[in-house]
Amino acid sequence: QVQLQESGPGLVKPSQTLSLTCTVSGGSITANYYYWSWIRQPPGKGLEWMGAVAYDGSIYYGPSLKSRTSISRDTSRNQFTLQLSSVTPQDTAVYYCARSPHLPNSIVDRYGYDSWGQGTQVTVSS
Repeated sequence: QVQLQESGPGLVKPSQTLSLTCTVSGGSITANYYYWSWIRQPPGKGLEWMGAVAYDGSIYYGPSLKSRTSISRDTSRNQFTLQLSSVTPQDTAVYYCARSPHLPNSIVDRYGYDSWGQGTQVTVSS
């Protein structure tokens, strides 16, 4: 049973970089043929796909945040990470990591993901 757990600071100052880690257990992030995504939900808004790293190391980014987003993985730790630079209060959201058995896209289908982390609240404030 695969489990995902987000971790990282819950408070980030404007202009700084938000950094989160997703730790995966019960399954390998290199296993064929899964995709490992970062998804966020600002207050009162819908789910927004930020990007993903695939089983083979390929990285994909959502269009609206591509310029500020960096996703990477550490296969030795079975983890993948999110960095979002130059944050503003509009980046305040619940951030999720999730797994999908197919390549995801910028339109989030909640049920296209077979495993989710519990989410972590990140607030951008000075």
